[in-house]
Amino acid sequence: MKAAIVTIGDEILIGQIVDTNSSYIAKALDKIGIATHEMLSISDDKQHILNTLESLQNKVEVVVVTGGLGPTKDDITKKTFCEYFDDELIENDAVLAHVKSIIEGIYKRPITQINRDQALVPTKAKVLFNQVGTAPGMWLEKENTIFVSLPGVPYEMKYLVDNELIPNLVQKFKRPYILHQTIMTYGRGESMLAEQIEEWENNLPNFIKLAYLPSPGKVRLRLTARGENEDVLKTEMERQVKMLDVLIHDVIVGYNEDEPIEVVLGRLLTEQGLTIATAESCTGGKIASTLAAVSGASNYFKGSIVSYATQTKIDVLGIDETIINSNGVVSAEVAKAMAISAQKRLNSDYAIATTGNAGPTKGDEVAELGTVFIGIATPREVFVEEFNFGQPREKVIDRAVSKGLELIYKEILKK
Repeated sequence: MKAAIVTIGDEILIGQIVDTNSSYIAKALDKIGIATHEMLSISDDKQHILNTLESLQNKVEVVVVTGGLGPTKDDITKKTFCEYFDDELIENDAVLAHVKSIIEGIYKRPITQINRDQALVPTKAKVLFNQVGTAPGMWLEKENTIFVSLPGVPYEMKYLVDNELIPNLVQKFKRPYILHQTIMTYGRGESMLAEQIEEWENNLPNFIKLAYLPSPGKVRLRLTARGENEDVLKTEMERQVKMLDVLIHDVIVGYNEDEPIEVVLGRLLTEQGLTIATAESCTGGKIASTLAAVSGASNYFKGSIVSYATQTKIDVLGIDETIINSNGVVSAEVAKAMAISAQKRLNSDYAIATTGNAGPTKGDEVAELGTVFIGIATPREVFVEEFNFGQPREKVIDRAVSKGLELIYKEILKK
């Protein structure tokens, strides 16, 4: 089965907001065996919407449209749907009662005609009831295609996808099974990984496909299995993952796309009752923010000293000025001193320190552009590794963050 996802809104086309709705809908559809064939973003224009609906008619089984269901005049999706389906709008009593309960019961103000108009739906539509907002979803069918219209507000869209759209699709269609397994790897590039697992990849069964999803410092390997027998898919997927683990065990940090290394690291620290701190220069606190973004980080993350300026390294971290003068601020010696200071001052078991020349200009630094020194302090030792992450600046910072987390994760595993 195939689906198309259409987002309506000039605000998306001019870059004013980022379209996160499409990715959420695509993931939800994929989980029930419906592949997204096409994603489109179109303007708030009646003819553009009509042309889009017509172009997708009978091309896919499901078209999911988001946006344009608000109460103002620029929200034209409902009226345009009526024109496409040769229909008219009527007031839905259940939706109206719900709108009243929100406007009068929660907002404590009289309902207006604009609010009442939210309860208007096409006569041919199956209403997808929106418990968390005033705009209902709409399900209409024409020939071989189902058209579903959802509000563009993300939390309302998510509620309707999870509680209305997906259950209705599951009930209506018999679908193939689709299984995904993501293997998270750190510290080895895409080409090196591909070379290492080439023979294994070449011998994958034809119903399992491998995709490489690289980003700075890490590569996600996504296995996708499709077929009619779920048990067969699960058994073979498990077998292939075990074979892969034997080949690249040293760079695998997890098996869940929703669990990046900072989540896996946090769980490891919590389980072992350990703590961590950071002292950052070139990464500007990004390692700290990455750690702190994980729920429960207060159990193990002691804090960070962002010593971006050289004088801050001296005044706050207490680094001997002669070390900086003798070796340069971007040096192994400074990274080591920063890691030791963070560990001591924040009273942590482990510490990560970064100092580097991220660019885009070299300035007065001796170190080449892209050079980063990462210091790791453990209860047993302190060591520093040097890297050159190239350019541009954003790539250097992102790769330094990934490499720092990878190094500390591997050290804790040795404990």
